[in-house]
Amino acid sequence: MNPSSPEELAQALAECSSSGRTIQICGASTKKDMAGPIEPSDVCLSTVAMARVLQYEPADLTISVEAGMRWTDLTAMLAANRQMIPLDPPFADAATVGGTVAANTCGPRRRLYGSPRDVIIGMKFATLEGKLVQSGGMVVKNVAGLDMAKLMIGSFGTLAAIAVVNFKLAPVPPASRTFILSHGTLEGAMTTCQRVLESVLQPSAIDVVNPGAARRLGLDGYCVLLQVGGSESVLDRYSRELKGADVRDGADFWTSVQEFTPYWLRDYPDGAVARISTTLSGVSEALACADGPAVARAGNGVTYSYFEDASKATIQGAKGAIEFAPQDAKRSLNLWPDPGSDFPVMQKIKRLFDPKTLLNRGRLYGRI
Repeated sequence: MNPSSPEELAQALAECSSSGRTIQICGASTKKDMAGPIEPSDVCLSTVAMARVLQYEPADLTISVEAGMRWTDLTAMLAANRQMIPLDPPFADAATVGGTVAANTCGPRRRLYGSPRDVIIGMKFATLEGKLVQSGGMVVKNVAGLDMAKLMIGSFGTLAAIAVVNFKLAPVPPASRTFILSHGTLEGAMTTCQRVLESVLQPSAIDVVNPGAARRLGLDGYCVLLQVGGSESVLDRYSRELKGADVRDGADFWTSVQEFTPYWLRDYPDGAVARISTTLSGVSEALACADGPAVARAGNGVTYSYFEDASKATIQGAKGAIEFAPQDAKRSLNLWPDPGSDFPVMQKIKRLFDPKTLLNRGRLYGRI
């Protein structure tokens, strides 16, 4: 079923709930291998027919769009006014707005701009009771009901169906530049990374890749990757501070970094991706423990480790999750070793929204 409006989506959920039918909610299904296994369902509801721009205020830097709009279409439309939603999520060419938010995905620029929770100012979602719940609004300072929207971010459709998302926008920097600093050792790369983090420099992104990941990006060794935006004078300051770096203009290089996971899964369909969360000082150890390619968001403490064979995917000595794996491999993997002390609260929230366990069963890493 492809509802064409939030009202049709809410009505479809109510009809399924009243008859006790299980429901799979999806967008373009670009992240079907993410999180827990997709359990068989009686009904599949897709938001792809809900792709309208409902309200756009360029002067106010706000926009409201339906959940089925493709991220790439939204990005292109905003770029015409030199504006952006700076999340740079993977699967951007095909992913929908709702799927991006429900999976809580973002990319390298999280270091400066934050995650979906930092750019969403409002949301409308449909419940199993057939209600459309409005949370937040179109004003950046409006926080009324915002926590309800935050519940939906990263819920993988296990609570309700995201119908409309309101974003605050950011201006596109007048120019951008990439700085790549290569090192023969992990220690050298982390020393450079730490020097940048402790300086007055404020790059949009600061990633560290190990040799396995570097080769896939056409680089060698342990590399520190910096994405910088601003005026030409700002970029020139970086050039003076980072002497000896490989300098590249534009943002094309970052597409390969942003889409590292989709490209990996395309090349290794039996592979897996583990997300490891540490303190900033723990990034070095996470990279050192990686047997295969690894990409670290060194300004956030999140490291992605890549495996050619999903059965060998592990999370060593850190908190994290096996974020992507083939459907047939997920049932034998411990996808989410440590859900945290707040997991009982998550279970209570699930029972409040979905007491019959009808929505996207098991999608929250096989636990909800």
